[in-house]
Parts: sequence; structure tokens; C-alpha cells
Amino acid sequence: MRATTRRVPGGRGLRTGLAAVLAGILAATSACGGGDDDNGSSGGTIELTVDVFGEFGYEGLYKQYEASHPNIKIRQRKVAELDQFKPRLQQWMATGSGAGDVVALEEGILPTYMQQANRFVNLFDYGGASLEKNFLPWKWKMGITADGKQLVGLGTDIGPMGMRYRKDLFEKAGLPTDRDEVSNLWPDWNGFLETGKKFQAKVPKTKWLDGPTAIWRTAVSQEGGKTVGYTYFDNNDNLVFSSNAAVKTAFDLTLRFQTENLTANMRIFTPEWQTALKRDTFATLPCPAWMLGGIEEFSGDYGKGKWDVAKLPGGAGVWGGSWLAVPKQSKHPKEAAELAKFLTSPQGQLAAFKDKNTFPSSPQAQQDPAVTGKTNPYFGDAPIGKIFSEMAGAVKPLHLGPKNEDVREDVEDVLLGVGQGQIKASDAWNRAVEAATKAAR
Repeated sequence: MRATTRRVPGGRGLRTGLAAVLAGILAATSACGGGDDDNGSSGGTIELTVDVFGEFGYEGLYKQYEASHPNIKIRQRKVAELDQFKPRLQQWMATGSGAGDVVALEEGILPTYMQQANRFVNLFDYGGASLEKNFLPWKWKMGITADGKQLVGLGTDIGPMGMRYRKDLFEKAGLPTDRDEVSNLWPDWNGFLETGKKFQAKVPKTKWLDGPTAIWRTAVSQEGGKTVGYTYFDNNDNLVFSSNAAVKTAFDLTLRFQTENLTANMRIFTPEWQTALKRDTFATLPCPAWMLGGIEEFSGDYGKGKWDVAKLPGGAGVWGGSWLAVPKQSKHPKEAAELAKFLTSPQGQLAAFKDKNTFPSSPQAQQDPAVTGKTNPYFGDAPIGKIFSEMAGAVKPLHLGPKNEDVREDVEDVLLGVGQGQIKASDAWNRAVEAATKAAR
């Protein structure tokens, strides 16, 4: 995932029970912390730097950890989007200096760094093997090298998906506004497209979708998950863009929305897209749990009470999620590993969800009433915990190649080019194959 905005506001307080459990974890890890003379800590304060993008919901957790580890001081370096984060991380890892003690690896860039596992600490050396039960099986597996010998990263959140829609615009078009009734409009993507045609016939000044990028990312992950378990690259990282039927099905679907003129032809996360959320530019948006906050932030008071969340057409889908890793260049790998373990513990993930709605990859956290019973007042008190929990349980993991992001971006340019009239729809697939082949080199 690229250009990821993960600002997801939520409740700030932690329940007393959760705080007590976290305190227990902190007490247990206190014995593992502390510096050593070789790292220049000599019993003094150790500063650990955590590099993240967007919002992970860790600020309150940092304070708790520091309170139970008086010799630890945590400094977070944060940029707003993954686009800003990627080149910095690339430079730090390439030069062997500058990276934080703990770094976030988003799902789109994880495959690249799994090929550079020698640049990261093996978390198996710091008790990581005992943590497997804390994560969904596929999330755990994705953080381990192919030979099973190194644990590179511990999972943070995942991105189960739903469909956001504007209730006020649906009412204007004579469509139902109740989320269950809305979900019944589109058991599949064809139903979603046909509903879009009806909508635009009644509300011609508003497009059905924001653009092709969100639906492309959603559909290709759904199709790949339902079939072969990969999209652009097979399990051996060979480019299979042109031969994978799942990719062609998703591309044809997305192209239909473009040729039917049902999108505003915007690239997601751009300033134009952010501004459109304050207007009646489009009525629906497929997006993951973590994007709720972005919509709330950019829509502001204008969108409050207008947006709601329905089920996603075509079955379960997941978009996004990250892992925490410890670069070998850290001078305090032991202490950094303990911090990463704390932040990604079930209790840590639950606290982050309460703070920023980052949906946990921990089965224990997912089953907590604070998650399953979560509603969001901005989105009409939508039962987002229930919606996303159901999606998360049905998600099938995908293999992503090291050049996955490069391919995705260039293919999206082709789809946007169709909407701009620069590329003929009849030429779009061949142009996409050419773009993917070039990007994969």
C-alpha cells in the first residue's frame, strides 16, 4: 500500500482492566530491559527511537512503558504518509545508519525487506518463538523468512474492509440508507456497478466512486485471495500479471467502472481527493478499517453523520497492515526487541485500537468486547467492530512480491489514463501488461 493515511481518531482512555494487564506485561519485561556497557548506556538512560508513518496509536503505550522502565526513553519519529516514509527507510537501510531502533514495515514494502533479512535482528533470539499464539497464523508467517529461521517482524494491525457510503446522497437518489439494506444492494460487484448506474441517473452531479485506485486494490486482493493466493507475482516471485486470471478479472471489473463513467477518476490520498471529501464529489468508497480516521479528518464537520459503513461487495478483503522490526544497526537490540514485543502484544494492540481504530492482528484482541462491540459515532454509530471482525475472520492471505508496489502504481496510472481519455479502453490491458513488466524489472 502506498500513500497510506492512517490517521484514525478514537477514544483515548484505556479501561482499568486493560491497564492492569499492560502493567503486568511491563513488570515482566522490566527484567529484560536495561543497557550494557558496550552500547554506551552504563546504567544511564537508553533512548529508543521508533520510526512509523501515519497513526499507530502508540503514544499512550510509550508513556506506560517508560513509567515501568525508568531507564528507557522513547522517541517517536512519524511522517504522515507511507510515501514519505519509504525513501527515508530505504536510505537508512542502504547506508546502514539513521534508522530507528524499531521501524514499521507496511505490507507493501515488507517483501522487499524480507529479502534483506540480514539487515534486521532475529526476534527469535529474543523470545519471539513464544509469541506465535498472539497473531493470526498468516500474519505471523509473513514476518518469518522463507526458511523459517528468522523472525523479522511482529504484526501490528490488519486492514479488513467495508464500503463507506453517503447516506444523504443515497436518500437523494431514492436508494435505501439503512446499512443492512444497502449491503443487500450489492451481493457482488456487478450489483454494485448497477446500483451506481441508478444512482448517477438520479444524482448526475455526483460520481458513484472516487476513482479506480481503491476498487482496483480491493478487487485484485479479493480475486487473488479467492483463487491462487497471489496477484502480480507468484509464490516464487515470478511476474504473472498477464497470466493470472485473478488479476485480469479485477482489471476488467475496474475498467468497467471507468468506461461507464462511474468514478471521479481521482487517485486516493491526493490533496484533490482529500478536498473532495468535504464536497458531494462521490458517494461511495471501498476502504479498510484504518481509513475511517482519514475520512473523518478530511470530511470534518461537513461529513459528520452523512457517512456510514456497509459490507463490501464480492466477499472479504484486506488492505494494509504493518509489522515492527529491529534493524541490526540499533545499538540497543535487546531493549528494542522488548519494546516491539510490548507494542504488538494483544493488550498493546487492543490499546492501539481503542486510541486509533487500528484493527488488531491478534486473535485475543479481536475477540475482546472493546473490539467486537465498537461503534463509530461519526459514521452513524456503525458497528465497525462487528463489520470488520466478520471480514477479518474470512480474509485469505496473499503473497506479495518485492516489486508489488511498483507494479500496482504503474497499473493504476493506466486506469487513470483511461479516465482522462489518454488511453483507449481497448488498449488498456495491453498497456497495463507493459507497465507491469517494466515496473517488475
